[in-house]
Amino acid sequence: MQPELKTQEITQQKQHIGHLFDRIAATYDGLNHALSLNIDRRWRRQAIRRMAPAEEVLDVAIGTADLTVEMLRAGKAQHVTGLDLSAEMMRIGEEKCAKRGLQVDFVLGNAQEMPFADASFDAVTCAYGCRNFSDLDVGLREMYRVLRPGGQLTILEFGYPTNRLVRGLYDAYFTHILPFVGRLVSRDKTAYTYLNRSVKNFCWGEAFVQHLRDAGFRDEHFEPLTFGISMIYSAKKHK
Repeated sequence: MQPELKTQEITQQKQHIGHLFDRIAATYDGLNHALSLNIDRRWRRQAIRRMAPAEEVLDVAIGTADLTVEMLRAGKAQHVTGLDLSAEMMRIGEEKCAKRGLQVDFVLGNAQEMPFADASFDAVTCAYGCRNFSDLDVGLREMYRVLRPGGQLTILEFGYPTNRLVRGLYDAYFTHILPFVGRLVSRDKTAYTYLNRSVKNFCWGEAFVQHLRDAGFRDEHFEPLTFGISMIYSAKKHK
């Protein structure tokens, strides 16, 4: 497939991202943990440790609420509102939070047209959701809009290894193993192929930080995790 056709296909799938995640919601958590050898849990804990405590937090692309659970467990948020396009992912997230006695508000909606007033939250988080935005800059500007002055942004997203050996293994894993196992377990022929391509075609590191600057954020910082496979981005909305 030609690169421009791949990009076009990814764009079309992003437009239906809610339905895509609805289809794989039942197996999503188990596959994530198994395919990452549980390293994804550690990445979330590391991101949360770098957050300052906040009262009202918006978790964008909350999904099954793994980041929210970690946030509340660590005492980094007094209250969390979660936003996502996938009703089925949030249903699983609601059950997860209810079992732990956690009070979380789940809102079905688009991160690029958030149903919240300006300056509604003290902090905004997003774990592995930004690459699914059909327009990254619009999504980041919405995060900036709903943040209160002085509010913090914490984003966890996939990166790309700079070490040649690790990069080769990473490419082989994401190109062959992840889509194969994903199709086998979820029985969805396209979802994990899309997830693979969405990671490989997404910006990372300084390129992502420039998008944060363009959206108005300051005090931008990024930290690579596990050879750069994952990245923590942090920034603030100045007063």
